Amino acid sequence: MHIAVALRLMPNPADELELDDSRTDIDRDYVDMVINEFDEQALEEAVLVKEATGATVTAMALEADGAEQALRIAYARGADRSVLIGAGEVDPYDTRTAALVFAEAVRELAPDLLLTGVQTPTDLFGQTAPYLAAALDWPQASVVDGVEIVDGKAHVTQEYAGGRLAVLALQLPAVVGVQAAKSPPRYVSMARLRQAMSEASIETLSVTVLPTPPASTIASLARPEQTSGATMLEGDATDLAKQIAALLREQGALVS
Repeated sequence: MHIAVALRLMPNPADELELDDSRTDIDRDYVDMVINEFDEQALEEAVLVKEATGATVTAMALEADGAEQALRIAYARGADRSVLIGAGEVDPYDTRTAALVFAEAVRELAPDLLLTGVQTPTDLFGQTAPYLAAALDWPQASVVDGVEIVDGKAHVTQEYAGGRLAVLALQLPAVVGVQAAKSPPRYVSMARLRQAMSEASIETLSVTVLPTPPASTIASLARPEQTSGATMLEGDATDLAKQIAALLREQGALVS
């Protein structure tokens, strides 16, 4: 069995973000790009399936600053192959474009199962997995918390509102948008990462996609307007309880 994982990048949460001159994007010259946190979950789930079934895992990423480092980290975490996808002058952070590029790569790699994260900071509505499934004409499920291979099908646990879960059986090949792996993404030590740097062989794959006009564009970005800070309450337990009760009465949440 062959599992492919589509990895996308996000700004390092530890970096301070600044807007570029157009004020429609962040200034990427001053931030490190790392694996999107939900794609880390997808990679971990793929490796867990590999450990349970003996599958082969291929990590793939679009050409962009930080992509090769992301693929080496994926190799260190258990991926068997690393593929860097080139598609010319495309925007790797545009959801629809990225999905079309990944779909072309998937046609070349021919996996049985394609995993990706449920969303990214630039894909807040979780469109990538449905876009991929539509482009490939494969079944898909998203907001998934676990994947198992049973009798040649992908059994996925999907989360619903109110804490309800359902197990769906997807005919392979299929696309799965992963929200959380069955266990947290494994830690990669610096020694293991250095080893991966020397061992990992990153393959390159060139694909061609027709340019598509964006369905929507960002008109402007701005930081949230800063308002007054929190009010800190002081005193012992009795004093704090009286202050909280007074605030609740003031807000109309406590009538007695």
